[in-house]
Amino acid sequence: MDNQRNLIIAVVLSAILLFGFDFVMRTYYPEPEEAPANMASREDAPVARVDGEITPDAPVVRDLDTELATTGRVAIDAPEIAGSINPVGARVDDITLKTHRQTVEEDSGPIRLFAPGGTDIQQFAQFGWVGEGVTVPDAQTPWQVVEGGELTQETPVTLAWDNGQGQEFRLTFRVDEHYMFDVTQSVANTGDGSIALRPYAFVSRTSANASPSTFTVHSGPIAEGNGSVNFDWDYEDVAEEGPVNLSGSTQWLGFTDIYWMSALVADDASAAEGTFRSTGADTFRADLIYDAVTVPAGETVSRTTRLFAGAKESAVLDQYEDQGVERFGLAIDWGWFRFIAWPMWQVLIFLFGLVGNFGVAIICLTLIIRLLLFPIAQKQFHSMAQMRAVQPKMKALQERYKDDKQQLQQEMAKLYKEEKVNPLAGCLPIFVQIPIFFALYKVLLLAIEMRHEPFFGWLRDLSAPDPATILNLFGLLPFDPPGFLAIGVLAVLLGFTMWLQFKLNPAAMDPMQQQIFMLMPWILMFVMAPFAAGLLLYWISNNILTLAQQWYLYSRNPELKAQMAKEREAKEREHERKKAEEG
Repeated sequence: MDNQRNLIIAVVLSAILLFGFDFVMRTYYPEPEEAPANMASREDAPVARVDGEITPDAPVVRDLDTELATTGRVAIDAPEIAGSINPVGARVDDITLKTHRQTVEEDSGPIRLFAPGGTDIQQFAQFGWVGEGVTVPDAQTPWQVVEGGELTQETPVTLAWDNGQGQEFRLTFRVDEHYMFDVTQSVANTGDGSIALRPYAFVSRTSANASPSTFTVHSGPIAEGNGSVNFDWDYEDVAEEGPVNLSGSTQWLGFTDIYWMSALVADDASAAEGTFRSTGADTFRADLIYDAVTVPAGETVSRTTRLFAGAKESAVLDQYEDQGVERFGLAIDWGWFRFIAWPMWQVLIFLFGLVGNFGVAIICLTLIIRLLLFPIAQKQFHSMAQMRAVQPKMKALQERYKDDKQQLQQEMAKLYKEEKVNPLAGCLPIFVQIPIFFALYKVLLLAIEMRHEPFFGWLRDLSAPDPATILNLFGLLPFDPPGFLAIGVLAVLLGFTMWLQFKLNPAAMDPMQQQIFMLMPWILMFVMAPFAAGLLLYWISNNILTLAQQWYLYSRNPELKAQMAKEREAKEREHERKKAEEG
């Protein structure tokens, strides 16, 4: 009866874990919903205020194709990005990434990062000034192209606007070989007296198409200032708490997804204030506002702000950091174990360049990690063998001092000292491995280089879940099973290899533990099924290498293997005896 009760408890707990995990993931970390085509967004137009605050206009609804078809747009054609600048408001509001596709299909088209304000996927950048007693350009200002015709890596473009009061405003755009714009804001004062202005720049975007922010990956506002990178705020926090004024000077700020980011980088020569704010209808702003500058009569004052709009490729971010953008590489949220994750990532990229297949690179990295941890595993195995050897003496002490717990503890400590056994030695190696495996999990989760990378056969994208699931007959039926029911080939292999591990390990002393251990591999099969194929490939490879390691260590310690087999037989006989008595 006890065994039946324990089995029922184990099944119930397993069901709670399985369904509870899916419920928590769907409730607190939902997949991003498809943005409705008629979603209203705010068109953000600045007004002149001495304090630099920028207020929005009323909501509008716009069609993407119609907006991009407007005449007079300044084309952008750089090595890795394409798009255009809208001369009305001088907005950078049309950017696609040439080297990243929407889906794994070759004809799926490039990733669209920026889109005009008022569209359902709006994201754009605007540069301007605020001031008092002087007319400044706003979102409706028609700028004129005065230098250049197409913005390329070799040819900058300059837009100009004259306010008719003795001030000419200019914006000069440059773009590099990757994802960085340099935007120089100039004011030439030909009037009679001095004027005071505050240059600003902002990025506006909708959160409707943002990647979900989870406890492992941040999505939303991001900023660098005062020597650290701030991941503290998400879209909901900003919407609920109002404008978020960042303390101290801000070096750069913007919005990040798992793979993409838009960020403004402040001029090195001046301090800037950073602010995040909600502008309604699921739209948000990252504002970078400089200190006020005085422009004397007959002089010109300039300020240069950089705009990053692209993919979070580790090598590219590090390159910009080397160019002076402080801590830009930390825009990838490596987490607490960055000191492990970053070197691990470098090794993975090196292996990928060596073997030419990201899946093979993951397997090679797993092998390297297992080899590095082999001395720890060997020590753990040796500790287990020692504990097995003193097991009969431990049982004798437990029987002798079963009514005197204090004396039992003293005798056990004496036994450990005499036999030179450390009962914690088998546990400590596990704690050493935890940060290593979590760091690798983060690496595979964040690496854009793994996006759309194939392994072989049906695995065409290691950053996506296994598409060949049992319920759709391994891809033959045209539908995707929901959530944890999408059990694919990799998930089955994961469960099977973990089950083999438990079978090879020493049998648990408690029948309840044995039943849980036998169920756990199949529970994890369901839990891990929705995760990226690359993560499952790593775990399967690790399980297989662990099995090989256990087989090798057992072959080096035949007496332990024989002892374990003897104990397992004794447990089975005891189980059969109790079963017969209950019957």
